[in-house]
Amino acid sequence: MRVLAAMSGGVDSAVAAARAVEAGHEVVGVHLALSANPGTLRTGSRGCCSKEDAGDARRAADVLGIPFYVWDFADRFKEDVIDDFVAAYAAGETPNPCLRCNEKIKFSALADRAVALGFDAVVTGHYARLEDGVLRRAVDADKDQSYVLAVLTADQLSRAMFPVGDTPKPQIRAEAAERGLAVANKPDSHDICFIPSGDTRAFLGAKIGIRPGAIVDSDGHKIAEHEGVHGFTIGQRKGLGLPGPAADGRPRYVTGIDPDSGTVHVGPAEELEVWTVLADRAIWTSGATPSGPIECVAQVRAHGGTAPAVAEDVEGGLVVRLREPLTGVARGQAVVLYRPDALGDQVIGSGTISGTSGDRAENLAGELMPESAR
Repeated sequence: MRVLAAMSGGVDSAVAAARAVEAGHEVVGVHLALSANPGTLRTGSRGCCSKEDAGDARRAADVLGIPFYVWDFADRFKEDVIDDFVAAYAAGETPNPCLRCNEKIKFSALADRAVALGFDAVVTGHYARLEDGVLRRAVDADKDQSYVLAVLTADQLSRAMFPVGDTPKPQIRAEAAERGLAVANKPDSHDICFIPSGDTRAFLGAKIGIRPGAIVDSDGHKIAEHEGVHGFTIGQRKGLGLPGPAADGRPRYVTGIDPDSGTVHVGPAEELEVWTVLADRAIWTSGATPSGPIECVAQVRAHGGTAPAVAEDVEGGLVVRLREPLTGVARGQAVVLYRPDALGDQVIGSGTISGTSGDRAENLAGELMPESAR
């Protein structure tokens, strides 16, 4: 096959490209320029998509003996990822920019251009597995990225290749060294790529500005003020700017965010429990919508936050009833559904969380389901 290898400048994408070459594919490397003003150098594990990363990707392509290009997606990235990220936080949501980048950039804009140029597939260094079109978790559970790939449609998955998903990360680094790839020991990027400082609150503050509001306790009493709901997320405990713990000495967490009034609600840990999750934009990775409720395992964060559940497609959205409560579930996050088989690693579908309920009785009675779906 003729495949396009997305090369970020890191070790994973370099080894993915190398494996594609070794498999006999005709491989062309491409680095995505996602910033109009990329920094000259990254700082350790902070940031990516810098001039340094582009240079590392080019050197890896030279070692592999494949053609290499840099494609400018800065405008598209700003619109579909950065602007979306800022707008979501301003609306009191907690988005996942990596998930949106996969959906809108790497497997939409990039894949569309690749197909238009005659490529059969896009190769990336994501830690996930594809088996007969079925998306599965990676062998390396600590590096698994199936959660941020669950927004891909069956058509997009049919044009994707994830060559490193069957190998633990230490072995990937060892393989890179054996292949003579200089990025073998390059640090992984752990922060949001367009916020290399790691200070998300400062970044959002500069974009959104000061929008003061009140922080109220479980009884509705105002206990502090804040400069904008963008500085908070559900489940947050630190950096709340509170005068102290609750009267009983217990810590307080963000339990609710009202962007219209600018109110941030805080309360004890038990108020974070969620039994039902509602989500928009249901995506079923098989391409077929289930005809009724399905048993699954629901995951609400990139690493952690899983529970057995029953999910149902309701008018293009999802109603997910959890059999065990989850905490820290925020609007704007994705809920990803996995098949609860012996391995439990097959992605069934996903949706963008639009609401939650902590009422177990509602969960059991199904009262949150629309009349048309009962």
